[in-house]
Amino acid sequence: MNKTEFNIRLYLSGVMESWTDRIDSTGEETPQRFILNAMTELFESLSDDDIELIRLRYTERLTLSEVASRYLLNERTVRNHTNPAIKQVKEIIKKATEQAQHAREVD
Repeated sequence: MNKTEFNIRLYLSGVMESWTDRIDSTGEETPQRFILNAMTELFESLSDDDIELIRLRYTERLTLSEVASRYLLNERTVRNHTNPAIKQVKEIIKKATEQAQHAREVD
């Protein structure tokens, strides 16, 4: 499981929020809090249908073909509805990783 899939699964299951609350009770924006906040903003901007397609791909681990056949869509349509959000999740993780590395270098 890659970082993107892992973070999406944590977020959609609700585990990310509870872990972040346990890790980050200081009020400062830790990398975990940054990821949670950014993913919340991203997922709140998506339609319910897009979230469902992402959920099927990353939580239920269905292939593009399986998701497409379940909703009578072609694979390109599924990809067009999921790829922009997945790219944003990757950017969120990248930024949080860079912030964490920078914080370690400063300390």
